[in-house]
Amino acid sequence: QVQLVESGGGLVQAGGSLRLSCAASGRTFSSYAMGWFRQAPGKEREFVAAVNWNGGNPDYADSVKGRFTISRDNAKNRGYLQMNNLKPEDTAVYYCTADRRGSSWSYWGQGTQVTVSS
Repeated sequence: QVQLVESGGGLVQAGGSLRLSCAASGRTFSSYAMGWFRQAPGKEREFVAAVNWNGGNPDYADSVKGRFTISRDNAKNRGYLQMNNLKPEDTAVYYCTADRRGSSWSYWGQGTQVTVSS
């Protein structure tokens, strides 16, 4: 069992940066792929980024490529999402996830709000 807790969200102006953290409990976190999703008001949850168990093979949604960077530190049981050059359309609740099973994921955090003002 893995529990995930996100932090680092907040209010930022367009063009600014935020770094989201995902703290994981459970010794198996380091063996799982992890990812980030987001959900804006009135919209479906969408994929943002994912990375393999060892931090390799990062994958990004087209909308965030070149602006966001996913990383992880297995020694600390943590994952990160560095978000630069933020845009108002990045406003959403961001969720950390782990253990990818095909197109689904087993574990989800409760989310952290990111609001980008224009």
